[in-house]
Amino acid sequence: MKKTLFLSMLLMFFMACKKETKTSIIDVETDSLSVSGVSKDTIETERVVEKSVSQLKEELTAKGFQTFDYVDEKTQDTILMQQYFIAFLKSGPIRSQNEEEAEILQQQHQEHLGKMYELGYADISGPFGDNGDIRGITVYNVPTQKMADSLANSDPMVKSGRLVVEIHPWWAAKGYSLR
Repeated sequence: MKKTLFLSMLLMFFMACKKETKTSIIDVETDSLSVSGVSKDTIETERVVEKSVSQLKEELTAKGFQTFDYVDEKTQDTILMQQYFIAFLKSGPIRSQNEEEAEILQQQHQEHLGKMYELGYADISGPFGDNGDIRGITVYNVPTQKMADSLANSDPMVKSGRLVVEIHPWWAAKGYSLR
């Protein structure tokens, strides 16, 4: 059970670190390809679609996100910061479920977090490695704390009382990945 939880959280972590790409059809010279029977009209490849900071800021603002930008003194790049919300998942008051009930809740919890990721509401989730009061975190990519609170409180572990949520606004630069 613990091994499955660890592996699924690790998978979610790596998926969250992928750069966002868009797929488009591009013009490719077919004589440089070693794939037989494929025309250049059907070849698709991924490429990163670059947007200017002002375009991205405009899109985010239109969706209700809080942003600000600044110029990095060292690189002279304009850095766009976006407000996210971190949900700290803490031990709740009701932890008396038997092992089978706790395992079912854990599975529902993982499904909920996976759904939040797939829908684009959460960018990364994971448990802490100790047995402390704070059990894990989720970073919500939504425009308001009210929305983050609603999504976090719809988690089956939270609804059952096994976990409680504490949410804080958090700022991060757009386009940067974990390393």
